[in-house]
Order: sequence, then C-alpha cells, then structure tokens
Amino acid sequence: MQEKPPSQQDDFTVAHREWLSERVAHYLGHPVGENASLTAEGLDSVAALSLYGDIEEEFGPLIEPDDIWAYPTVRGLAHLLAMRDTRGEGGRVRAAFVFTGQGSQHPGMTSGLYLNSTGYRTFLDEADAALSPWTKESVVRLILSDDPRIHRTALTQPALFAVEYALARTLQEAGVRPVAVLGHGIGEFAAATIAGALSLADAARVVSMRGAFMQYLPPGGGMMATCLTPYEAAEAVAAEPAVGIGAINAAKAVVLSGDRAGLERIEAALAGRGTRCRHLAVSHAFHSPLMASVVPKFEAIVRRTAGGAARVPFYSTVYGRLATEPLYGPYWTEQITAPVRFADAARGLLAQQAPTHVVEIGPQAVLTPYLRRLGGSGGPVCIPVCQGPASDAVDLAGVISALDAGPLAAALTGA
Repeated sequence: MQEKPPSQQDDFTVAHREWLSERVAHYLGHPVGENASLTAEGLDSVAALSLYGDIEEEFGPLIEPDDIWAYPTVRGLAHLLAMRDTRGEGGRVRAAFVFTGQGSQHPGMTSGLYLNSTGYRTFLDEADAALSPWTKESVVRLILSDDPRIHRTALTQPALFAVEYALARTLQEAGVRPVAVLGHGIGEFAAATIAGALSLADAARVVSMRGAFMQYLPPGGGMMATCLTPYEAAEAVAAEPAVGIGAINAAKAVVLSGDRAGLERIEAALAGRGTRCRHLAVSHAFHSPLMASVVPKFEAIVRRTAGGAARVPFYSTVYGRLATEPLYGPYWTEQITAPVRFADAARGLLAQQAPTHVVEIGPQAVLTPYLRRLGGSGGPVCIPVCQGPASDAVDLAGVISALDAGPLAAALTGA
C-alpha cells in the first residue's frame, strides 16, 4: 500500500487542523490552542452538535457526534479527520485488519508460510520466543509437527496469538499499514498488540496465562451456533442461567455458550420452531457464565499488565464500538465473560473508517463471509490472508499484491 510521503501527510493534517481551529473559534468566540481541551474552553453540547454538522457538511460521514468528546482537542480531532478523510487519495488502498478467534486453529497451520517466507518466519520466531517462558513449549515446533494438541486451549490460544501477530507483522513489513484493527475473542490480543496497546511481551504472558487457566475449567460446557437475532437469542437463554450469548456475528448469526445440557434443551425448543442450530467443536464454553471461576486469578495477573491506548483505531468486540479508553487489565478481565459483539464492532469499523479492503488475519477464513455480508455489495474487498491448511508463500504474495504493497522479493524466498 503506497502511503503519502511524510510531508504530504503532515500537510493533509495541517489543513484539517486549520479548518477545525477556525470552526471551534467561531463557536467559542475566541481562538484556542491545538492541545487545549475544548470542554474546558467552554464548548457545550449545543456547540458540539453544530460543529458536528459543520464536519458532516464539509467532509461527509467521517465521525459520530460522540467522537468530539472522545477526541477533545483540536489536534486530536483534526488527526482523526485527516486519518478518515479519503478525498484526493485516488485508488490508495485503506486496509483494516480483522483477527480471527479460537476455532480457526488446525494442525500445521501456516507451516507452508513458515518454511518459505523469510518475513513470516522471523516474526513467528519472535512471538515464539516471547511465549516460551510461559508455555514452556515451542509454538513453532507444535505447528511444524502437525501436533493435534493444537486444539488444547492452553496451547491453542498462544499459538493463535503467535500466528496472527506474525501474519500482521509480515503485512506491515511489506508496507501494509492498517487503518483500524478488530479482533474476535482471543484475536483481540493480537489486534491490541499490533495497535500498540499491548507490548509483545505483556500480550504473550497474558495470553499464556489465559489459555492455561481456561484449560483446567470443569468439563460440560459447549457453544452452539444459531440462526437467531440477538433479541431472539436473549429470549432463548432467559430460562437457562448457565447459558448466555457468546457471540453476535451477524443480524441472524448468534452463538450461545454455556452448560451443554442447557444448550441441548434450547436446541430442542428451537427445533420445534424450525430454527437450525449447530454445536461447535470447542473444549469449553467461552464467553459464557461458566468462565466466571477463571476471572479472579486472571484479574490478579492482568492487574500488573501495562496496557495503554491504541495508536491505531481499535474496534472493541467487548463494547461493540471504537474503543477510545486505554486497554488496561479490567478490559481483558471483562472480555472473558462478555459476549463477542463482532457485528456491532465490524459495522462501526466499516462505516467510520471506510476501508477499501478488510483482511482477515488468521490461519483460515472464518469471518470473511460475515464481513462481506456486513459490507454489502458496495462494501470493501474482503480477503483472508490464509485460505486454510494449504496456504503458502505464493498465496501470501497474492494477498500483498492485492493490497498494493511490496516489494515481494524482500518478504519471500522460494516462491
């Protein structure tokens, strides 16, 4: 992806800052410094709505009214406008990264990339080195040996994190700079690391602990995909306190999670109405009430994690929106039992960031069909960086080419 040279990027941001400074001065009746808090300077809700109208008229639908409060300085708000304003960019690619969750893993995942892509090998080794002190097992060795233990939660979560981190860093090294990131479940940790909210070392420690704690939960939990709306799903679980909504992937694609016997009772009731259900091949009831026993000791671990604000727009599947708050320990604790609000977060990303491409970062395509459906016929190009077990360096070269990035020769050998 060819970005503007730094001087052009700076000029672009300065133009937005100058325009915004003039409009803010108009509503306040006096000029303000670019780093001054607009609320402290006296911008009230009426003036903020009027300013939002000016922005909508000048630039189109780049922001929501709440963004004015979330980015409360001229500099911060102008930077947001410049980042989202695609006018005059021609055919420049704007790629968003969406990181896949648990269930996408498989034995030998990305082994073809590891053997034939120098860049990918470097970054997977880097992630492996960060994880090894905690897992006491090499993720690389696990992957290259086609070991079926990849499906054990204590190994699945670190392995997925490592693979997704390495895939994203490989794309970045080739010149692809994400305009936003979003992660589904465990994918949020790789998304946060790429966005700069977590260091690789901290993310590796937390992900390893998370997987280990969940591995030793009692058996009896499950997850079930349904063709229900969120409202219908809430009604379905109302009489089952040990079952909750685990994920909302689309308007009529909700995953229920919890006690397996409770899921079977719900399935029988839905079958009588002609509603299809499918049990997922998972070891535990993720994002459900059955995760509650993990929370206290996980909270104690993440309390010492130095999370921070994302430097790339981070769309939270806990909140279902752009997260402007720092991603400290309480966020990652809440994430364990909270439903994955993927559909809401993805809709927000597509509407607010206007990406030309959405890249699914994971060992196989899982979320791409949902993303295509959410984007509609006029939406972005949605491509998985890996199609599945057979994906190799040649396929990666095709993805990089589709994103108008390169040079490929620096990233690939033997392709």
